[in-house]
Amino acid sequence: MARWKPIHDCDIKEHRYIENVSLDGCSQSDLEIEGKTYQIDSWTNVPQSILSLVPRRLHLQPSHPVSLTRRLIESRFPSPTYQHYNDLFPVVTVAQNFDSLGFPADHPGRNRSDTYYINKDTVLRTHTSAHEADIFRQNASEGYTISADVYRRDAIDRSHYPVFHQMEGARMWDRRKVPEGNIAKAIWDDLAKIPKHDLEVEDPNPTIHPERNPLQAEHHSQEEVEAVAAHLKRSLEGVVVELFSKAKQAAAAAKGPDPLIQEEPLRVRWVEAYFPFTSPSWELEVFWQGDWLEILGCGVTKQDLYINAGIPNHIGWAFGVGLERVAMLLFSIPDIRLFWSRDMRFLSQFTSVDKINRFKSFSKHPACYKDVAFWLRSSSSSAGGGLRSNAQDFHENDVMEIVRIIGGDLVEDVRLVDEFQHPVSGRKSLCYRINYRSLERTLTNEEANEMHERVKGELVNKLGVELR
Repeated sequence: MARWKPIHDCDIKEHRYIENVSLDGCSQSDLEIEGKTYQIDSWTNVPQSILSLVPRRLHLQPSHPVSLTRRLIESRFPSPTYQHYNDLFPVVTVAQNFDSLGFPADHPGRNRSDTYYINKDTVLRTHTSAHEADIFRQNASEGYTISADVYRRDAIDRSHYPVFHQMEGARMWDRRKVPEGNIAKAIWDDLAKIPKHDLEVEDPNPTIHPERNPLQAEHHSQEEVEAVAAHLKRSLEGVVVELFSKAKQAAAAAKGPDPLIQEEPLRVRWVEAYFPFTSPSWELEVFWQGDWLEILGCGVTKQDLYINAGIPNHIGWAFGVGLERVAMLLFSIPDIRLFWSRDMRFLSQFTSVDKINRFKSFSKHPACYKDVAFWLRSSSSSAGGGLRSNAQDFHENDVMEIVRIIGGDLVEDVRLVDEFQHPVSGRKSLCYRINYRSLERTLTNEEANEMHERVKGELVNKLGVELR
């Protein structure tokens, strides 16, 4: 059961970093992550509360809903065509995470407000694609999937968590290895081997559109891309059949059939999209319980990725999906924090991929709302004495990180409820509402107050704001 307690002494081993200064006041010259030591520097911003989650690897725990979701998706991508990578280490270089994928130097994803840095050259991966170039370079199979924990500084609410799990997959064909070099025919032949389905599929747009969804004309012909797109869509439609057929069965077994779920046919639609690593690109949406829900993104892999990996003769597709997002739909789990619970009332509800159970709530504890309002420092003001508190430097994720470090899973959500700019001074004021609520017990008002006072203190100390 998650517990919060005040931290006072430096003899504990938990060091939490904002601006490379631990919240408990202890100094530290390096970080150890699963036996590997990393030197810290001015870029270091990863707290121990995040590092403590690295060994959990929810996607590998046999009966965990994240793991069950992974296994269901993997079942649609059999070996030996597809090789599955599930145990890749989460610490990667900046080059792997950003440079190998062509992220511009000024891309916001590189910012310390978005990414957990071990040091200036090393990060906790923000996506499974950090391993993509290495796997392309190995060229060990025609296809692959990667499932892994990924890390991002993000909002606090029921659908966001700083550690979550992604799965990506890819399928490739080598022009040099297909009969007579006819890559399109080889792909259509492989498509014929994929089982058909009876889904209702809406796909109103052309595969290629010169402005909205362009062809990589310098590398691919339209005929080739039509074949790749058809293979991609049939493969991923099969994933939807596997997942949502199970979800329907689970819904029917939970207190009798749900008429809304049972009567509506399973429908999917393809929507044009933009992703930096694919073109043309699509999102796959499923009509579920009366709404269209985005499930995954995909597309024809950018040829530069193959070229940079030393396999320029390849062509193929790739997709990416958030495992928690799918698991929340599949198992009807209402709060992403539940995935990290060690409470057996949660974990015992899930057993195998053969029998998907809908989550049954075991408690509903009251919320405790607390507001915090503050002024950001103007460029000419010394209020708060902070270095990053003016409106130009302020980032909401820094607020989220302070709240997350202090409150952990005892905070359900944080949202901006008011903002105001003084008409004379031009200073900006923000008010955030923090919802303290445990998934497992009732918090006392005293506990919430103590956490909230610490939050306010750290906002002043670390961000230099002036409380109102």
